[in-house]
Amino acid sequence: MRIGIVTATYLPSRNGVATSTALFARGLRERGHEVRIFAPRHPQLAPGEQGVYRLNTSFVGARALGGPADYPVMLAPGPRLTARLPLRDLDVLHTMHPFLAGQLALKWARVSGAPVVYTAHTQYEQYLHYAPVPRRVSRAVVRPHVAAFARRVDRVLAPGRAMVDMLRAYGYAGAVDLMPNPVDLGSFQAAGGAAVRREYHIPADVPLVTYLGRLAPEKNLSVMLRAFSQARATRPELRLLVVGDGPSRADAQAQAGTPEGVTFTGPVPYARVPELLAAADVFLTASTSEVLPMSMIEALAAGTPLVAAQSPAALDLIEEGVNGTVRPATPEALSEGLLELLHPARLPALQDAARRSATQYDLTTRAAALERVYENVIAAKRRVRAP
Repeated sequence: MRIGIVTATYLPSRNGVATSTALFARGLRERGHEVRIFAPRHPQLAPGEQGVYRLNTSFVGARALGGPADYPVMLAPGPRLTARLPLRDLDVLHTMHPFLAGQLALKWARVSGAPVVYTAHTQYEQYLHYAPVPRRVSRAVVRPHVAAFARRVDRVLAPGRAMVDMLRAYGYAGAVDLMPNPVDLGSFQAAGGAAVRREYHIPADVPLVTYLGRLAPEKNLSVMLRAFSQARATRPELRLLVVGDGPSRADAQAQAGTPEGVTFTGPVPYARVPELLAAADVFLTASTSEVLPMSMIEALAAGTPLVAAQSPAALDLIEEGVNGTVRPATPEALSEGLLELLHPARLPALQDAARRSATQYDLTTRAAALERVYENVIAAKRRVRAP
């Protein structure tokens, strides 16, 4: 198959959509398919990308919307650029966005005659604080737009139940197939955390809690830090490693102060994620805005059980008391869950179960499942055209 993926974010931007898109592309290529990525131009762009076609972007627009510096806003390509893009022979188009990237996928589908698959990745109402218009206005625009877009495509996918619920709340009543995000299981199973502990001066026998992700308001970082602080009052030897960057980093560091127990790493290359998660005993998050977050799947793959605030995503990933625990999004509840999972008598079994639970997200399995979706939607499109 010749597959076109139209995305508003792609590597080297660091976020779940960019990472999962790159992994799916790799998995599909390994299965013998040609994958063409249509994505925004990036300031750190490496030359010689294979199969990636970069579109114009606005970095001023990204900053105005409160986005990170490496998350440029895609602009609509003009007719000259569009004419140079390899669109006409595509068998299927796939997009993760109902806005400009999605509109381009629909437009280009008319050129190629290919069906369009849409993966609903983002709970947009959790991010309306970035929009430069009143929240109620943004909600009134976003909901009908997303629902209308879902009705126009040929197949709708969702990484987890959180997105199915969102689409229903937005007014979309059609079919939605679950398509969880993939993980490169081998790289996480083979990772060791000894070097990370040495780098951050964390002894091998000291319990380490890790958060990995964007540092932003929707991640509920204040609650997470207070939960860790309360747990540390009971077990003063605990350490917390906060991995990532974002607009809330300064506020989070100010809240944490400069205690020995909390370390902010800042941004890290994705290649280091396996060892950072392997170094941890438990992964902690207070976010309720996640869909099916890559970082939590990756933590499981590294053998790191989860302590998570209650959300549909957490319920999708966590088998209570087996590979983690789901608690109310309060410092007290999360602190209690953290102390329970870190109990020395329980932790080894939880870590083993975390690894086992991640196997369903292995890249080879997920790429094969997405391949079947493409085959089915292409066959359905051909049946409609048949006389």
